[in-house]
Amino acid sequence: MSTATSTDSKELAPVSAESLAALLIAKERPPRPSALSASLTFGWRAILKIKHVPEQLFDVTAFPIMMVLMYTYLFGGALAGSPEEYIQFLLPGILVMSVVMITMYTGVSVNADIEKGVFDRFRSLPIWRPATMVGYLLGDALRYAIASVVMLTVGLILGYRPDGGVMGVVAGIALLIVFSFAFSWIWTMFGLMLRTEKSVMGVSMMVIFPLTFLSNVFVDPSTMPGWLQAFVNNSPITHLASAVRELMAGEWPTAEIAWSLGWSGLFVLVFGPVTMRLYNRK
Repeated sequence: MSTATSTDSKELAPVSAESLAALLIAKERPPRPSALSASLTFGWRAILKIKHVPEQLFDVTAFPIMMVLMYTYLFGGALAGSPEEYIQFLLPGILVMSVVMITMYTGVSVNADIEKGVFDRFRSLPIWRPATMVGYLLGDALRYAIASVVMLTVGLILGYRPDGGVMGVVAGIALLIVFSFAFSWIWTMFGLMLRTEKSVMGVSMMVIFPLTFLSNVFVDPSTMPGWLQAFVNNSPITHLASAVRELMAGEWPTAEIAWSLGWSGLFVLVFGPVTMRLYNRK
């Protein structure tokens, strides 16, 4: 009893700042991860989320299949005489439309993580600040590739035959993924700016539906009124759809590729800094 009392009554020895510092630096600190390493880590996190919640792949599997079948058989006979003829024009365009529409879910995912408080932890990590956002986009690039493969497979079954062969198809899909990666920065901005997932989805729909439908995805713009042609012919979706369509047809549309890459660079240069400013102040 007396021993316990005497032990409890002992005061702890004071810890000096020097001894504490020596303890903390006794071992070498792990190296700070590079920007690429941090971005790839967060990209892997986005892929793991798909693994644990596979229902997220619905929008890159069932949705593209539905789009191809619906528009091919709905408009094929009226616009081209038969679905088999129309699919040659439609598939590259509907591929662009579907993948670009899928990009909006990047902003929804960002907003969901903010609401859960996950970003508070990310911001405290000693990493390259944009890595979290770039990781989201890298993970979504896999989803864009899956959607492209699914739609192309359905198109081949329906009779689509790309004259550009494997190289033309790969080049078209690569250009589409690059554009979609850049275009997704718009939705990361909305994900940080708006307060709920529903508001992000609503605003995204208001932007993306007119932009994708007012293009050359379904028909040649020459059939449209002159005032509408001025908008459609200069739309980034029109340039992208034309580039992908011609690449898959075995041609090399230098001007359309340049326009698509130029729009991609513009999206990153404008919306990338805005997104990071919102992220740092959120």
